Amino acid sequence: MGTERAVYFFGDGVAEGSGSMRELLGGKGAGLAEMTSLGLPVPPGFTITTVECVRFYKEGQVMRADLQRDALAAMQRVEKIVGRQFGDAKNPLLVSVRSGARASMPGMMDTILNLGLNDTTVRALVEQTGNPRFAWDSYRRFVQMFGDVVLGVDRDVFEHLMDGVKQERGVRLDTQLNAQDLEKLTKLYKDKVREHTGKPFPEDPHAQLWAAITAVFQSWYNDRAYSYRRMNRIPHDWGTAANVQAMVFGNLGEDSATGVAFTRDPSTGENQFYGEYLTNAQGEDVVAGIRTPRPLTIAQKEPGDDLASLEEEMPEMYRALTDVRTKLEAHYKDMLDLEFTVERGRLWMLQTRSGKRTGVAAIKIATDLVRSKTLDERQALLRVDPDVHLDQLLHPMIDKRAKVEPLAKGLNASPGAASGGAVFTAEAAVAAAKAGKKVVLVRTETSPEDIEGMAAAKAILTARGGRTSHAAVVARGMGKVCVAGCGAMHVDTAARTATFDTKKGPVTVREFDPLTVDGTNGYVYFGVVPTVDPELSSDYELFMGWADKHRTLGVRTNADTPHDATAARKFGAEGIGLCRTEHMFFGEDRLPWVRKMILATNEVERRAALERLKPMQREDFVGIFTAMSGLPVTIRLLDPPLHEFVPHTEKEAAELAREIGMQPAEVWRRCQALAESNPMLGHRGCRLGITYPEIYEMQAMAIFEAAVEVKKRGSKPVPEIMLPLIGTVEEYRRLKTLVLQAADHVLGADRDSIPFLIGTMIEVPRACVVADRIAEEAQFFSFGTNDLTQLTFGYSRDDAGTFLPAYIEQGVLPRDPFQSLDVEGVGALIQMGTERGRATTADLKVGICGEHGGDPTSVGFCHKVGMNYVSCSPYRVPVARLAAAQAAVRGA
Repeated sequence: MGTERAVYFFGDGVAEGSGSMRELLGGKGAGLAEMTSLGLPVPPGFTITTVECVRFYKEGQVMRADLQRDALAAMQRVEKIVGRQFGDAKNPLLVSVRSGARASMPGMMDTILNLGLNDTTVRALVEQTGNPRFAWDSYRRFVQMFGDVVLGVDRDVFEHLMDGVKQERGVRLDTQLNAQDLEKLTKLYKDKVREHTGKPFPEDPHAQLWAAITAVFQSWYNDRAYSYRRMNRIPHDWGTAANVQAMVFGNLGEDSATGVAFTRDPSTGENQFYGEYLTNAQGEDVVAGIRTPRPLTIAQKEPGDDLASLEEEMPEMYRALTDVRTKLEAHYKDMLDLEFTVERGRLWMLQTRSGKRTGVAAIKIATDLVRSKTLDERQALLRVDPDVHLDQLLHPMIDKRAKVEPLAKGLNASPGAASGGAVFTAEAAVAAAKAGKKVVLVRTETSPEDIEGMAAAKAILTARGGRTSHAAVVARGMGKVCVAGCGAMHVDTAARTATFDTKKGPVTVREFDPLTVDGTNGYVYFGVVPTVDPELSSDYELFMGWADKHRTLGVRTNADTPHDATAARKFGAEGIGLCRTEHMFFGEDRLPWVRKMILATNEVERRAALERLKPMQREDFVGIFTAMSGLPVTIRLLDPPLHEFVPHTEKEAAELAREIGMQPAEVWRRCQALAESNPMLGHRGCRLGITYPEIYEMQAMAIFEAAVEVKKRGSKPVPEIMLPLIGTVEEYRRLKTLVLQAADHVLGADRDSIPFLIGTMIEVPRACVVADRIAEEAQFFSFGTNDLTQLTFGYSRDDAGTFLPAYIEQGVLPRDPFQSLDVEGVGALIQMGTERGRATTADLKVGICGEHGGDPTSVGFCHKVGMNYVSCSPYRVPVARLAAAQAAVRGA
C-alpha cells in the first residue's frame, strides 16, 4: 500500500485520510475521512487500516503492541474533542467499532455499539443524561452485541430473554420497556454470558476495545462474509479496516433518531431524496428490520399511511440532511447511501458510500447525471455494473394480461418477477436449489447468516423490514427479486408455513407451495403467474448507444434458432458468433434420421439418411440467415461425439429399433460400439469430418443452398463456416477443401455472389502453438474457451463439480475457470494463438465463442488482446456491449 502507518484519525474538520484511500481505509473509513474534510458533522474517531487486518492473520491473530499504542494516541485526540474520557467512571466516552472493507459488503461483517459500558459507566451515563432508560437500553444492547460477536453467545439466547421480559410486562415492542425492565434484562444477559462462557462479562473498557477490534478483523473470514465475497468475486486477501468512532445516540428519546438515506430513489433512480428512519433507536434497528421504519419524506408515504415522515416530524433535521445530500452528491458525482443519527436535535453523519441500486435506477441515474453535465458519457458508462445492473434490467415482469388476485402487498424492494416453491430457511433454499428446484425464500426478516439461501433463491419475501433493510439492500446488490415488509404475512419457521391475512380470510402457504413475487410493484401471488420480457426504456437505449459509441470490440451471439437470433438482434448483437448445428438434430422429426445416419454400416446408407436431413438443416439456416440479414453468421459444423445421439439402455435401443425398422439386438450392438472411454477427447469435431466427410459435405451444401434461397428472397446472407477442434494444419486443409467443393457444387460460377469465410474454432492447446501455420489457411479464428479450458486444465466440465467448489472454497483457484476466463493459463494460450495467427495474416479476424463471452472480466481480457468480437448467449449481449465499452474507457 506504500505506507506502514496503521491508524488514521478523523474529527473536528481534520482528516488524515481521504476518500481516495479506499484500499487502505476501506469504504467506510474513506467516506468518514472525506465527509470530515468537507466540514460535515462526523463524530470523531480513527480507522485501523486493511493492511493491519492482513498482518493480523499473517502474525497469528494477535493485536500488536505498537498498534495498540497508536490506537490509544488517536483515542486521546477523540477524548479531547468530545470532552469525555474512555473508561472514565464519571465522564465516560463510549465508542462504536465497525468493519469497513474496500468493497461494500452490507451486513456481512461485525459491528459493536456502545463499547465502554460496564456496571460503573452505565450509572455515570444515567447521571450525565438524566435518562436511566436510555442508559440501560444502551448497556443491554452492548452486552447483547458483544456477547454475540465477541464471546460467541447465540443471538437467539438474548432474544429469548427479551421475549420473556416483554411477555411478563405485557408489551409487544422493546421500546415499551422501562428503565427497570432494561436493567433487569441487562443482568439476565450478563448471567447468560457467564453461563455460556464460564467467565464474567468483561468490565475493563480497554479489554473490551481490543477484543472488539480483534472480532471485527476475525469477521472478515466468517462464513457469511466469505460466501458474499465468493459470490461477488471480491478477493479474500483484501482484509477489512476497523473504524473506532465516538458514539452518538439515536435512542435518547423522541428528539433522537437514526436512519438510512439515499440521495436518489435506489429502485427507480428518480431524483428524489429517499430513505427510512426510526425515532428513539440505534442504527442496527433500521437495517435489521426488527421495527418497521418510517419514511424519510412526505413523497414516500403510501396513501393512508399515518406514520410521520422525518420531513414532518423533524423538519430542521430534514433540511440539514437535505443540505448534506446536495453537498455529497455534487462532490462524489454519484447516488450515495447515507447513514445518520439525530442526537437530541443535532445531526451526525456516520457513513457515505456509493448506493446499491437496481438496474433501472443505475441507467436512470447515469443518464440524468450526463444530462445535468455532472458526468460525461465515458464516466457514466463506468457507473453501471454490466453483470448486475444490466442482467437485472432484463428480468421478466408480471404479464399484465394475467387475471390474478394478489395475496398481499409489501414494499417493492428489488424489481423483477420470479416464481418458486416457498422455503423458510436458508438451508432449505440451498438444498432445494442443488436439487434443481426454483424457490422463494420466505422469512420474517433476513439476517446476514441467510446469505447462501438468498443467493440460491429466485426471490426473497420478508414480513418485516423496509427498503433499506438487510433483505432489500442485499437483494438489490445480487439482482434478486425482493418484496420486504409484507405486514399481512406471518411466518412460522418451525412449522414451515406463512399465513397471509386476506379480505377473504387467512391463507396458509406451506413448504414448496408455489409463490410468485413481484419486486417491481410489491405484490405477492399464490401460484405461478405468467411473466413477459421487460420493456426497455428510452434511457436504456440512450445509455447503450453510448456503450456502442465507445467500444471497439464487436459483440455477437450464440444462437441456434431463428427465435434466438431475433432476440439477440433486438439486444444489439452484430451477428452470430456460434451456431451449433448439432442442436438442430434433436427435433422429434430429425432424431430418427440422425440415428439412422449414425447406425449406418456403409456410406450409401449414411448418405441416404443425410439426404433426408439436408432439407431440414437448410430450412434452419434459411430462418437464421433471414433473421440476421446483413450480419455474419458463424456456423460450426457437427462437433459432439456420435454416442450422444443414440440410446444408452437396451430398452431404449429396442424402442429405436421399432422406429427405424432394425433388429433390437443389432441396434444395441451398434450403440455399444460407439461408446468411448473418454468421448470429449475421442471421435468428435473435425475427426468426424475426416472419417465421415459426407456429414460435413451435407451440412456445407445445406448452408450454401440456404444462402442462395435467402438471397433470392431479398435478404443478405453472410455465412462463416467454422471447422471445430482443429489441432493440425492438415485437418484444416482437408476439410476446407471439402467445404470449397460444396460451394462450387451449389454456387458454381456464381460463387462470388455470396461472400463467405472459412475458419476454425481454436479449442485444442496445440492449435494455439501452431496458429501461425493454421492462419496460412484459415480466414478467422474463434476461440472455443469451454473446451480450451477443459483441455488446458485437464478438467472435465461435466465432472468438475465434484472438486471445483472445494478448490474455490479453499482458495486453490480464485474463481471457477468455466465461468470467468483463466487469464494466466488459458488466456496466455489465447494471446499466443492470436499473436501467432496475426503474424502470418495481419488482418485475421479473431473472436471468442465460449460462455466466457458474456463475462465482463473475460470481455475485458478479449479487448486487451485485440480481438475483433466476443460472442455470448442472447440475454448476455447487452452485458457484453457494456463490458466492452468499459474496457475501452479504462484502457484509453
